Order: sequence, then C-alpha cells, then structure tokens
Amino acid sequence: MSPRDAAVSEAAKFVALLNEEIFFPLIFLLSGIAFLYFVYGAAVYILSAGSEQAQSEGKKHIMYSLLGLFIMASAYAILSLAAGTFGLDDELDCAVDPTGPGCP
Repeated sequence: MSPRDAAVSEAAKFVALLNEEIFFPLIFLLSGIAFLYFVYGAAVYILSAGSEQAQSEGKKHIMYSLLGLFIMASAYAILSLAAGTFGLDDELDCAVDPTGPGCP
C-alpha cells in the first residue's frame, strides 16, 4: 500500500467517524427538536383561536421550525454530497464494511 493510499484510507476513516458519530446524530437531534417546536407552534396557533397576538406567536414558531428543518435537511444533503463528490462515498462504505462489494 502506497503512502497516498494509506493517507486516503485514514482520511476516509476520519470522515466516516466524524459523520457517523458527530454530524449525522447532531443533525437528527436538531431536526427532532425543530419538529417538536413545530408541533408546539401549531398547538399554540390552534388553541389560541381568539387571540391575534398568540396566533402571531404560533405562526413565528411554525416559521422558525420549518426554517430549522430546512437547514438540517440542507446540512445532511451537503455532507452527503461532499462525501460523494470527493470520491469518499466508496471509501466510507469500505471503511464501514470492508467485506462489501468493491472493497479491496
């Protein structure tokens, strides 16, 4: 194995570890929080049918939660796209399962 191949393998392992242990769980956690915030905003909006101020607050909660969900989906897509663009997707798959197809 050449030094370049070893470096690429180590980089792929690092990216896989970073994505699987930090970024993706963090994205899913923040997406869950944004969804709960959306449900809370919808409940505030529905339950305060008589108060214009409370409905406005509910709308803001809904808007910000949808924005947060969009940002989390974009972050997930960007991380996945970056790994695929730089050719790390195959390396990441082989780092996770070295016996898989296409792995040396």
